[in-house]
Amino acid sequence: MQRAERVELLGLSFDAVTMDAAVARCVELCRAPRASHIITTANASHLCMMRADSELASACRASHLTVADGMSVVWALRASGQRVPGRVAGVDLMAKLLQAAAAQGLSVYFLGAKREVVTALAAQSRERYPGLKIAGFRDGYFGPSDYPDVVREIRASSPHMLFVGMPTPFKETWCARYSQALQVPVIMGVGGSFDVLAGYIKRAPLWMQSMGLEWSWRLLKEPRKLWKRYLTTNTEFIWLAGREVMARRLGRLPASQRQDSARPGP
Repeated sequence: MQRAERVELLGLSFDAVTMDAAVARCVELCRAPRASHIITTANASHLCMMRADSELASACRASHLTVADGMSVVWALRASGQRVPGRVAGVDLMAKLLQAAAAQGLSVYFLGAKREVVTALAAQSRERYPGLKIAGFRDGYFGPSDYPDVVREIRASSPHMLFVGMPTPFKETWCARYSQALQVPVIMGVGGSFDVLAGYIKRAPLWMQSMGLEWSWRLLKEPRKLWKRYLTTNTEFIWLAGREVMARRLGRLPASQRQDSARPGP
């Protein structure tokens, strides 16, 4: 498959692909000789956190496929004059990949969330996607001393796709650190997608998703947990992205922002 056009925002390169193209690329990687490839769904929070977390920044820039998960990112890219088809939400991409895996005879592994959540996810995925091969699953409650065992367990199960349902920046840095040892063709961090797909958390209505207001829905659901994070992150992103949009439009992007975010080839 031809390499997609890349666009860039706040030091991170994105692949300007549709949902269908992203799914097709992942299936293609699963059919190729076995090697690890990381898929990153980056949103405004990622771009802000990368500024203060060099390990997260390195992990995101090492991704083999990076898609815009967040309408604010899509709007900022378009406002800066760059072409991007639209949002590729992580939870939707995961669901599409499970559907494709079932159709293509590919196996998956779920890592993360609480035990009851990941167990429910595995059971519901078998029912929702007939023929889906689940190589294994494990909750996300493990420490550094368990990392070698977790890696060995996943590698021994030999899945085609590994979904890591854990928070940022852990999921990105852990996947990057152990990707070669895992030897899984498609490794994708999906955050809270396990809770959504297992039915523990209800997603925002489609009209809120399309208008870029999904964050406000989450805020309404968990105000004590999220209000401070969204207030600071949204404010920081608006300022940083707005400044870059203006600089790109005026042709005055600083050299530090023009650096090539190199990533490994397919």
